[in-house]
Amino acid sequence: MTVTREFYLERAEQAAAEAAAATLDNVRDRALRSEAAWRTMAARQDRVAEQRVIAEEARQERIAAETLRASDAAAAL
Repeated sequence: MTVTREFYLERAEQAAAEAAAATLDNVRDRALRSEAAWRTMAARQDRVAEQRVIAEEARQERIAAETLRASDAAAAL
């Protein structure tokens, strides 16, 4: 199962709602820590997705450069 950013944010919202409804300080604190952790995981997911895009762009550029070199080498023969 792939966990998505939306899943993390939904869990963060659930934890925020739990914190808002809590009457005990320790329960509220636990829910707020949980919310912070879920939001951190969502942000990490965003960074991973951005890095994947950058890596894919670099890979495509590398492939294009190799293709160009190969066609230049073939033309030189």
